[in-house]
Order: sequence, then structure tokens, then C-alpha cells
Amino acid sequence: MSRARHGAAGESDPETRYMQLTEHHAGGRFEIRAVESGRIRIQDQDYTASLILSPEELVPDWPPRRIEDVTDAHLQALLDMDPEVVLLGTGEATRFPPARVFAMFQSRGIGLEVMDTRSACRTYNVLASELRRVVAGLML
Repeated sequence: MSRARHGAAGESDPETRYMQLTEHHAGGRFEIRAVESGRIRIQDQDYTASLILSPEELVPDWPPRRIEDVTDAHLQALLDMDPEVVLLGTGEATRFPPARVFAMFQSRGIGLEVMDTRSACRTYNVLASELRRVVAGLML
């Protein structure tokens, strides 16, 4: 269930800007619970650095902080998780990698979707709930 928490009009408490994405469901799979600028909550833990996430695995401190920092080795870490689709969250705004990156995924029959990190978080939860083999590389 998606919902956003909002405070009173004009309220600037950081917690009121924290967008709740899902209710917690038992089952041991990683879910994104909330996201805001510079922070993602997975289960009950906040992360403030870029990360890789699949329903079964979380890799904190993924090195790239922006799309220009992404190397083939960073992309290989996503591919090594055997996804059917990869979501690349590029921070506050959607920034596309070079065409060769799309070709790298296409040649392996793996879908690559590039979007801002908030959208990637929402999409990750939907695909994970459908039991898809999704991997998200999320830059903060």
C-alpha cells in the first residue's frame, strides 16, 4: 500500500517529507519502506549511500554516486545477481548512461530501465512483489 505522510501546511519537519512506500510484510525479502532525498529505508534500516538491492540481497556502499561514475565493473555487479530486469536509479533526476550500457544489457537479454531514484524505488517494490528477478542499482 503506497501512501505519503504529510504534516500541516508549511511544516518543515524532515519526517513529514519522508515518503512511506510500503507496509512491512513478513517473509524475509528486502522491501523499500520509504525514500527521501539522500536516504532510503529498507526494512527498518536507513541507507545514505548508493546501494544494490534485490529481493534476496542488499549490497550497501555501491561506489557510484552519479551516472558519470558508473563503470563496467559497477554494472557487472548488477549483472552478477542474475536479474531479468535492472532498475538504475540515477539520483534526483533521470540521467541516462551511454548507449553502450543499454547494448551491454540487451546483448544478455536483460531489461534495463533508467529513472530517478524515487521512481526506481517504487518500481522495485512493484516488481519484487510480483516475484520478478529484479535488481536495483540506486544512486543517492
